[in-house]
Amino acid sequence: MFDIAIIGGGVIGGMLARQLSRYQLSVCLLEKESDVAMGATKANSGIVHGGYDPEPGTLKAKLNAEGVQKLYDVADEIHAPYRKNGSFVCAFGTPEEEATVRALYERGLVNGIKGLEILTGDEARALEPALSDKVSLVLHVTNAGIVCPYELTLAAIGNAMDNGVALKVEFAVSAIERTQKGFAVIAESGARVEAAYVVNCAGAYADRIAAMVGDDFFTIIPRAGEYMLLDKNEGARVSHTIFQVPSAEGKGVLVSPTVDGNLLTGPTAVKVGAPDHTETTPAGLETVARLAAKSVPSVNFRQVITSFSGVRASEKRGDFIIEPARSVQGMLHVAAIDSPGLTSCVAIADYAIELLREMGLATVEKADFNPVRENPHAFREMSDEEKDAYIKAHPAYGKIVCRCETVSEGEIRDAIRRNPPARDIDGVKRRTRSGMGRCQGGFCMPYVMRLIAEENGVAMERVTKKGADSYQLIGKL
Repeated sequence: MFDIAIIGGGVIGGMLARQLSRYQLSVCLLEKESDVAMGATKANSGIVHGGYDPEPGTLKAKLNAEGVQKLYDVADEIHAPYRKNGSFVCAFGTPEEEATVRALYERGLVNGIKGLEILTGDEARALEPALSDKVSLVLHVTNAGIVCPYELTLAAIGNAMDNGVALKVEFAVSAIERTQKGFAVIAESGARVEAAYVVNCAGAYADRIAAMVGDDFFTIIPRAGEYMLLDKNEGARVSHTIFQVPSAEGKGVLVSPTVDGNLLTGPTAVKVGAPDHTETTPAGLETVARLAAKSVPSVNFRQVITSFSGVRASEKRGDFIIEPARSVQGMLHVAAIDSPGLTSCVAIADYAIELLREMGLATVEKADFNPVRENPHAFREMSDEEKDAYIKAHPAYGKIVCRCETVSEGEIRDAIRRNPPARDIDGVKRRTRSGMGRCQGGFCMPYVMRLIAEENGVAMERVTKKGADSYQLIGKL
């Protein structure tokens, strides 16, 4: 019997688990996939939004404004990579777009955002020479940044587990039943977890989880966004995150560096029929390329190394839904967390904990809570002399497995061993970047598979790409 069961191992559920792990509570995080950060989190833009965009008075405005610095502070503690690179919101010469830029500036002031300024096109190009000569007015957002969304989630959940949180993967919730002491959360496999409180952080599936307890007051609208990721030789094309003025469909196609040195373009925003609709399309990718080139004409799309799509969870009211269930006591919905959900994730977690207290949850701080997670990339950040000494003590760090990203055997073995452990090829990829370079795993995948098999004591035929039946081998010749 747990005090709290959290449904959904994305950035929201993961950060809530981390924030709850500072208290004397038993917490269980439930994830339907084989690993965490597998839904919208995995295919997120990774932008830390400054807070100028949400409508004043909304939860989005409140938690975005609070969330920026909270995110940076927690990222420092758990060693999740981020960069405060700032962002541009660009108008392209029309009076309507220029009026929108000015209106966003005023809205940002109402939301309490500092560090906003309006630049002329020439002033903006002095900072970003690759910016289109058609850009006439820019909102410069100096507190904005970029973060790796799945590394943030892995770090938060790893820190939560190190502080006592239990993680259950491949736990696809099929039913929620009331019990004398709270709830029984039942998986498709028949597995069962009992808890006094349940928090619904199920992303694009949140309305389905709500329906299991009789709540139907919100409906998730899945909206797919396609992206293209370019090689690192395009990563310095811009230093800021470049937006166009937003529309009713979202913040539009961006051009941005990533914390790992690549260049990211996208996303589109298309309503889809189901949360698992993550296909890329020729039309969608052509739209990304065309609109990205409008902002930065010199982007070389011959350097695209991968494309992908993610589904975000929207709702017709246009705001976050963070409130107790209406049909039962003891359940909290944290739903419709689309943009700026990543930016707001720590503030959302703290706000959810306040509501849980109001619902009766007792929170007593642990004396031994450790907010710091060891840096998984410490080896990369060492000097050559330090690396040499470390390799002498740990020889596996001297053997490079992924040549594109310079990832060693030692780093891969550590990723398989530490919380939350990598169980498959994509799990190793998200933790170490092995397979994320221009060859996309063409050289390193067999070696990674062998390491996973060795560490888990299984045959290589049992190693999967991303859980379930995604086997890569069928037998030996």
